[in-house]
Amino acid sequence: MRIALGVEYDGSRFCGWQSQLSGCGVQDILERAISSIAGEPLRVVTAGRTDTGVHALHQVVHFDTDVARPDSAWVRGVNALLPGSVGVLWAQPVSDEFHSRFSAVSRSYRYLLLNHPVRPALLSGKVGWFHQLLDVEAMRQGAQLLLGEHDFSAFRAAECQAKSPIKHLQKIEIATSGEYVLFDFTANAFLHHMVRNLVGSLVYVGKGKHPPAWMLELLENRNRIHSAPTFAPDGLYLAGIGYDQKWAIPHLSRMPNFAFG
Repeated sequence: MRIALGVEYDGSRFCGWQSQLSGCGVQDILERAISSIAGEPLRVVTAGRTDTGVHALHQVVHFDTDVARPDSAWVRGVNALLPGSVGVLWAQPVSDEFHSRFSAVSRSYRYLLLNHPVRPALLSGKVGWFHQLLDVEAMRQGAQLLLGEHDFSAFRAAECQAKSPIKHLQKIEIATSGEYVLFDFTANAFLHHMVRNLVGSLVYVGKGKHPPAWMLELLENRNRIHSAPTFAPDGLYLAGIGYDQKWAIPHLSRMPNFAFG
């Protein structure tokens, strides 16, 4: 049978999602715990890989097994074998036609930025940080120019392996709460480092280095060297994966309540 899981994790403790020879990936930790409950070696397939230092509020994975276990075993049992920085949120059997990656119709990311003169200490690794006061309205104006289907080569990492730089950015929202700025992005898919590069360029707009229209110029130029440096991974969260309702995959979108309820 095929089992789908919802997973959350603190990426600052790992070298990214993908399995590594050293065993430092989130995938390595999760597969060991699931295999222990199943009593057989299992591999998991994820909806999307995250980089070193990037967190997940709701990652979706699936695996195939011949072993029958109650859903609670795939949640509480697996969690008992995981470190505190990784947790299974839910588990459910799914059709063999379901695929955590290829059945996904959208991905959502959130970036939490502390806009304060002094760097964070207690929230180090959990939030990004920028010391100058940002013009949030200017950033919102620039963000709206990015909506729709575009060639996002200007925001693509050099090592990106995506077949096409053309993505459909369905949503960008920028909200504030006190000294925190929350960026929300939803697209059919993202390029490597795309969200962090977008945030970095929007911060350039917010600090007054460029006008909002600069974001459109970057899109049209399609050249990574003209956009801002890649922003830190600390405040980036994979917030959710969108699926067709026929798969009945739970929808969760939670943000750490130290900034937003």
